[in-house]
Amino acid sequence: MNAEDLQHAVSVIEAGGVVAYPTESCFGLGCDPRCLDAVSRILNMKHRSWRKGLILIASSHNQLDRFLDVDQSLLDKADTHWPGPVTFLLPTKSSTNRLLKGEHSMIAARVTAHKGARALCRLTHRALVSTSANPQGLPPARSAEQVHRFFGSSVDYVLDGPLGSSSKPTEIRNILNDRIIRAA
Repeated sequence: MNAEDLQHAVSVIEAGGVVAYPTESCFGLGCDPRCLDAVSRILNMKHRSWRKGLILIASSHNQLDRFLDVDQSLLDKADTHWPGPVTFLLPTKSSTNRLLKGEHSMIAARVTAHKGARALCRLTHRALVSTSANPQGLPPARSAEQVHRFFGSSVDYVLDGPLGSSSKPTEIRNILNDRIIRAA
C-alpha cells in the first residue's frame, strides 16, 4: 500500500464514496459515517439489515467522540486494549443515526492497530464505517480479487494491501459488563 493509493482512497471517502481496504483479518468496506448515502450503499451491497448496526474504526478514541455517550473511565478501560483487535460495544449518543447503531443503544467501535486502516482514519481525520467485505452469508474477502468478485464496480475503490495477522474477526465485547459478544 503506497502513499498515492492511500491518498486516492482518502479522496474517494471524502467525496462520499465506498472503499474496500485491508483490516486485521479481512478486507472491510468503509465510508464516512456522516455520509448516509454511502452507509446505505454498504448495507445494500452486503444485503445487511440496518437493524444490526455497523462497526466504526478510528485511529484514536477522539475520532469516536461525536458518536459516543461515555465517561472517561470507559474510554480509559477501552484504551487498555486499543489500538488493537478488540471491538467494544459503547453507549452511543441519541443523535447517532440508526443506520450506524441499528436498533441498539450501543455502537460497536475500535481503535484499529492495522497500519493501513489506521492511516485511512488518520488521513480522513475521522472514524470510518468498517464492516467485512462480503455479502451476508459468505465468508469475508481476504484479497482485493475477492472484493472485486463479490462487488464488482459497486465499490468505488479497492485499496490493496496486506491483511493483519488475525485469522478471525475481532473480538466484540460489551464495555459495561465485559461480556464477550463475539470471540476472536
